[in-house]
Amino acid sequence: MPKMKTHKGTAKRVKITSTGKLTRRRAFGAHLLAKKSNGRKRRIGTTAVVTGHTARNIKRALGI
Repeated sequence: MPKMKTHKGTAKRVKITSTGKLTRRRAFGAHLLAKKSNGRKRRIGTTAVVTGHTARNIKRALGI
């Protein structure tokens, strides 16, 4: 059976931590920032951990 190919679009968007968790960027931080509160913009700037079935699907796409 051939090797699994890494899904490059996913690999560019998700990083793997040393413990095997998946981190991603948050949405809605690219434009229209004047109407958003400072706290909301600050939360958008942080990374989020991917959990559940989504994490399982992403790991499969990455070939982990």
